[in-house]
Amino acid sequence: MLIAEDLLLLLTDDDSGKLAASTTLVDIALGGALLVELALTERVDVAGPDERVPQGRLVVRDAGPTGDEVLDEALTRAASKEGKKPQGVVTALGKGARGRLYERLAASGILRAEEGRVLGLFPTHHWPTQDAGHEAAVRAALDTALKNRAATDPRTGALIALLSALNVVHEVVDPGAVGLSKRELNASASRIAEGDWAASAVRSAIDSMMAAIIAASASAVVVTGSGVS
Repeated sequence: MLIAEDLLLLLTDDDSGKLAASTTLVDIALGGALLVELALTERVDVAGPDERVPQGRLVVRDAGPTGDEVLDEALTRAASKEGKKPQGVVTALGKGARGRLYERLAASGILRAEEGRVLGLFPTHHWPTQDAGHEAAVRAALDTALKNRAATDPRTGALIALLSALNVVHEVVDPGAVGLSKRELNASASRIAEGDWAASAVRSAIDSMMAAIIAASASAVVVTGSGVS
């Protein structure tokens, strides 16, 4: 399972199939998760001095097949944007990822695809849980990390950092279940997100995703506030 798949499971309500954040922000987060995975597997990195791209920009270390179709597609997109700022790459990687990941999760029997219509006209798609076993294991790892205020492994650390950037940790994890208040839970997530478990490339991917989310949120505020009364 990809980190992006685990993230999407956590963000999708088990019963209704609805998302815990807006589709725009979720798509950016999924792009961030894919970039984190590529960084963890040492496929991409942040360029240092005297490299073929400017320092601080995205550089591809290994463009060979990863063995996963979705990750291979993300790597191809990343390679086409080598030399760009990671923030722009995150947004590109997130485009179309949600639909593909939902379909894979449904094909594996973890989610169930449901279709309907709003007002009898507009088609809707929901993805409620069918087999909660894998997600339960992921949640158990999150609970342990948040309770101990430390990431047990890079994947768990990445998931917590991604959820923290979306500001949905308290919606995904029940504070009472880990013996923390909402404030303590979010503080624990922030501490883990800023921890030293992540290599520089992973840290850059997460920071870039956060920057993209902030930019998208600011744009939404501007659009909302631009109406004439």
